[in-house]
Amino acid sequence: MSASMKQKKKRIRAVQQKLRLFRAKEPLLSVLMWGVNYSINELSHVTIPVMLMPDDFKSYLKIRIDNHLFNKDNMPSHFKFKEWCPLVFRNLRERFNVDEDSYLLSLTKRCPLDMDSPGRSGARFLMSYDRKFVLKTLANEEVTEMHRILKDYHQYVVECHADTLLPQFLGMYRLTVNDNETYIVVMRNIFSSRLMIHKKYDLKGSTVDRQASDKERAKDFPTFKDNDFVNDGVALLLEPDQRPKLINTLESDTSFLATLNLMDYSLLVGIHDCDRLDPQVNDPFDSEENGVDEEELEESSNFATAASGPTPPESPMVASGEGLASADEFDPKLEGFAFKCSDQSGKQEIYFMALVDILTHYGVKKRTAQAAKTVKHGAGAEISTVKPDQYARRFMEFIERAIK
Repeated sequence: MSASMKQKKKRIRAVQQKLRLFRAKEPLLSVLMWGVNYSINELSHVTIPVMLMPDDFKSYLKIRIDNHLFNKDNMPSHFKFKEWCPLVFRNLRERFNVDEDSYLLSLTKRCPLDMDSPGRSGARFLMSYDRKFVLKTLANEEVTEMHRILKDYHQYVVECHADTLLPQFLGMYRLTVNDNETYIVVMRNIFSSRLMIHKKYDLKGSTVDRQASDKERAKDFPTFKDNDFVNDGVALLLEPDQRPKLINTLESDTSFLATLNLMDYSLLVGIHDCDRLDPQVNDPFDSEENGVDEEELEESSNFATAASGPTPPESPMVASGEGLASADEFDPKLEGFAFKCSDQSGKQEIYFMALVDILTHYGVKKRTAQAAKTVKHGAGAEISTVKPDQYARRFMEFIERAIK
């Protein structure tokens, strides 16, 4: 080779890796999105075990971040994230047919939005941007109950092949921001992501103080209760083959809860009237309101460069209703808690039903409340606070009368 010939050297310019931002309207939600992304990517490197071991129900994933690369405008500089029993909840997601990539995308692509809290507990409720999942903050007592029942709950889901109306628990996390701890559980949304719910009831089978307050009625989407259900003359009219299956499922679920000494749960009922012409449901997750701009949304939808694990594929939003012919049809895979009204009823309705608030233990606190309410209302009054087996029996009697 001639000495005069020189080889051209290729210049390689290093490109700084693009960090995925989790901007939300508050630090707590940014940490939640960051933590779910971190935990799912960590789990992607763990071999799925053939069967869960006892230690899996005591395990946890925990990380502490101090002075990370985050800017305070995006993320707090100091926070802690903890996921309980990651292998157990991954197994539950699999049994409930929740894809890992879909779960990740739903909770991290855009900031969850606050929902109106329907109860007196003071719990905070949020919903994922695609309306697939509901997030609820837990009190310390509820966290204790979750740890106590998780092994039995998992075994029950396995034995019934996930054919249950119990809440579908998909993940439980502890977030520590500014030395404040917040416990959050993620569940599948009972209601549809595309069909509007026109009326909603929370049913316990009790009559004492079981009507919506004036404050509740003034809300845009109030939650009515047992006495309202009776006074409205509501009857859930199912197909003849659907009713026994639903009753059998509820009997099995409530018997299971009674064996765990749990009570004070409700059947949440949402009614969609197919004859009502509703305007197209607008996306309430406005990017500006949630502290995210459009450029970030575009970046977040292509976050493979930022995530440390495999790229979750983009999937169509469930809210679009793509592939469903009309508003009186539903997809059992996407809307697993839906029941169609009987053709003989003369109505065009779809009911969404499942059990909620199952983490109340019948302990000293509830026994004291039962004694106080008995003195106030009399021994024959149908108060909500009773022993678990009595609660389950009364609950089923009410539901059997409500479902025709």
